[in-house]
Amino acid sequence: MAAAKPTLTDSLSFCLAQLTAAAGEGLGGGKDTATNETPLGRALLALRTRHVKAAGGIERFRARGGLRPLLALLRRAAAAGPAPSQAGPGSAPSSVESATSAGPAPSPGPASSAAAAAAPSPPARLRKTLDLALSILANCCTEGACRAEVRRLGGILPLVTILQCVKTDSIQNRTARALGNLAMEPESCGDIHSAGAVPLLVESLTACQDSQCLQSVVRALRNLADSPQHRLALAQQGAVRPLAELLAAAPDPALTLALVRALLELSRGCSRACAEQLSLGGGLGPLVSLASHPKKAVREATILILANLCAQGLVRPALGNAGGVEVLLGELRRRRGPTGAGPASQQPLVRAVCLLCREAINRARLRDAGGLELLMGLLRDPRACAWHPRVVAALVGFLYDTGALGRLQALGLVPLLAGQLCGDAGDEEEEGREAASWDFPEERTPERAEAGSFRSLRSWLISEGYAAGPGDISPDWSPERCPPPPPPPEPAEPTSPTLGPTSLRTPRTPRTPGRSPAATSEEPWGREGPALLLLSRFSQAPDPSGALVTGPALCGLLAYVTGSPGPPSPRALRILARLTCNPACLEAFVRSYGAALLRAWLVLGVAPDDWPTLRARPARRQHRELGEMLLQNLTVQAESPFGVGALTHLLLSGSPEDRVACALTLPFICRKPSLWRRLLLDQGGLRLLLSALTRPAPHPLFLFFAADSLSCLQGLVSPTAIPALPSPVPLDLDSLSPCLYEPLLGPAPILAPDLHFLLDSGLRLPAQRAASATASPFFRALLAGSFAEAQMDLVPLRGLSPSAAQPILHHLHGCRGCGAVLGPIPPPGQPLLGSEAEEALEAAGRFLLPGLEEELEESVSRIHLGPHGGPESVGEVFRLGRPRLVAHCARWTLGPGQCPRKRALALVGLVEAAGEEAGPLTEALLAVVMGVEWGARVPAQ
Repeated sequence: MAAAKPTLTDSLSFCLAQLTAAAGEGLGGGKDTATNETPLGRALLALRTRHVKAAGGIERFRARGGLRPLLALLRRAAAAGPAPSQAGPGSAPSSVESATSAGPAPSPGPASSAAAAAAPSPPARLRKTLDLALSILANCCTEGACRAEVRRLGGILPLVTILQCVKTDSIQNRTARALGNLAMEPESCGDIHSAGAVPLLVESLTACQDSQCLQSVVRALRNLADSPQHRLALAQQGAVRPLAELLAAAPDPALTLALVRALLELSRGCSRACAEQLSLGGGLGPLVSLASHPKKAVREATILILANLCAQGLVRPALGNAGGVEVLLGELRRRRGPTGAGPASQQPLVRAVCLLCREAINRARLRDAGGLELLMGLLRDPRACAWHPRVVAALVGFLYDTGALGRLQALGLVPLLAGQLCGDAGDEEEEGREAASWDFPEERTPERAEAGSFRSLRSWLISEGYAAGPGDISPDWSPERCPPPPPPPEPAEPTSPTLGPTSLRTPRTPRTPGRSPAATSEEPWGREGPALLLLSRFSQAPDPSGALVTGPALCGLLAYVTGSPGPPSPRALRILARLTCNPACLEAFVRSYGAALLRAWLVLGVAPDDWPTLRARPARRQHRELGEMLLQNLTVQAESPFGVGALTHLLLSGSPEDRVACALTLPFICRKPSLWRRLLLDQGGLRLLLSALTRPAPHPLFLFFAADSLSCLQGLVSPTAIPALPSPVPLDLDSLSPCLYEPLLGPAPILAPDLHFLLDSGLRLPAQRAASATASPFFRALLAGSFAEAQMDLVPLRGLSPSAAQPILHHLHGCRGCGAVLGPIPPPGQPLLGSEAEEALEAAGRFLLPGLEEELEESVSRIHLGPHGGPESVGEVFRLGRPRLVAHCARWTLGPGQCPRKRALALVGLVEAAGEEAGPLTEALLAVVMGVEWGARVPAQ
């Protein structure tokens, strides 16, 4: 087949020449347009179908200067087109200057649509020229360089003029497409807004019937919503309602996709005007229906629109009525599933679900649809820690929903809230004033900036009855200064006579009608405010022990009180006081070791994280006074008739774990001698506690608590008479007694020895037979009896090292306190088992030298349990197994003035050293607690 014959339009130069000629004639205005219509039409057609669509064609067209004549031609065509009817709301003069001065037009109604339809159509040749020229321009504007040049050449105003003057669907379609492409550049987008194109595009939405034209207009509006300012301008000029009305009319799939994409852009940072127009346009129901659309793009865009709309309180009730709560919950549940998307895609849905909790009607729907379980799952997920403050603030909406609170408590909310008090969760994102609850739409938040959803918490306090009304809350409210809500009736808190500062108690201020509580007192309100509010609500239950008097809950509250960088919220202190004053919580405090934890953390300054590793923690007088006050509250409950019965039942009839916990707690909360003597001494509570020391610990701090409990009990039993440690062996060399064995030593001894002892090492030690025989029954029989050694001058001593033999030889010759016993004793920090000190002690017992045994034991005790010894030495001394040393270890551990941490570490060492043989340790500790010497008769228990 022969190749097609080349034509003039195959040349880009020819086409540009025709275009330039037509533009020049138009600018000059001297020729008839009909003379050059056919060549111009062919050139425009060739440019659109061949030159511009070819690879690199748009760049060549721009480089050859084609955009300037093309825009000039459009100006000529716009000027030649018919002016719209002056009765129409979108009318404007046909000149470019009039187009720029045209203000925003209201959303066109049926009358304007009819007027636009009745406007005269442009001539066919002009329409064809506009079609081709606009198509070429729209195609060129798909590239950034062309968009920039069109803007530089002032091509936006002619397009706006055409959009205003030529109401043909095809022209409107191509003009909207060109404007949509130009709007992809931020600078051009601003110029299009300034040129007044938005009201004209909105008018086209109601006037056009062609789906392709509507899609182009919708796309142009979507691209014009490139910034918050532009989205707000679009909403204020009525661009949202026509889109919602088109969506409600069930358009074709392509237009549906274009509409939801446009509404998604317009609803980002949803403004009040956007939400109002979308609701008035009937778009909520169709959006909820499209959330189950088979096409993924439509479905996901619709769900994000619904999530964006939740930022406006005025539309949330209607959204819930349309089924939006169930849709958003279902989608969030799907995305959190095993096959769901990552956390980034869940963020807008989490925000939307939390905002839905601000209206009572939506809270009911959310509770019935399983939303509470979903929110609890978010709180448990460490990957969602950035959303935890938002979720906790949302749960404040259920503050007085008894059913929901019961469900949340069963799901484990309380320990999670306690963990939130000192967690590292991220700060909550700020919400606009329009996000406040719509249950009270007449309330308005002050204009100044306030952080996060704390603004809406004020609304919740009003809506749920925590405050009487808007006038009951100070206008000076802020996240840093929040007036306390009216406190519910609380049990009377017993006062401690030693408590002076009022910072630990919140003063009760009489409420005066019309006067804010903030005028007299203010409470700090920070990130932990919502969690504390919920915990306070839980603590007001008749029996909050199951939720709040547990290890995790108490640890969270105490960690917040002691670790807060500033003064802790008085609400946290009231929660602790309320719990300790509630008789229903007494048994829970005993079972959970809560009383021991209060004393350790607040009074002694030892938190669970501080044990056994030491961490620097400044001791604060306020914490100690708070701990003493709380323990005094528990003492009042324990010594009441109800408390006596409860403690007796626990100690006598409780489970083994409860009995041990009761025996350990009693010294902290019982001050009546008749009560603690009966329970601990007469009914065996003390022996029960001592026997539990060597069993598996029921609590991480059990041994610390036990050491503190035994010390407190010792103070109760013997408040003044404390067994003292034995008199120390003098360690000062200047104060040592004279050595009586020294004259036998040296190459020229003063006293001549008549006997030598031979050691296994071959060393010979001089001695005198008479002195050695009188010092010990063993040596009297050996040296003066019928044994062969009585006739020997060189007597072997088996199993003795030279260092261990020295104290024996000195003792045999009458030395007492000469310092020889210190030789075999290693310094503190070195093991005693297997040392020469143990060998010397064993030899002293073997050779029947009780005085030497006592002197060696006292020296070991003074060196390893003295000022230079530490708690780690107690276990080493105990391992020697000497009864006298075991008593010294028990006295050192429970001695007066001992550091609580060292006391506990020493008890840990004793328990490890005792192993399964707990009898000696139990008896030694019992003797120290009872204030009697070990071996003496302890009162029966």
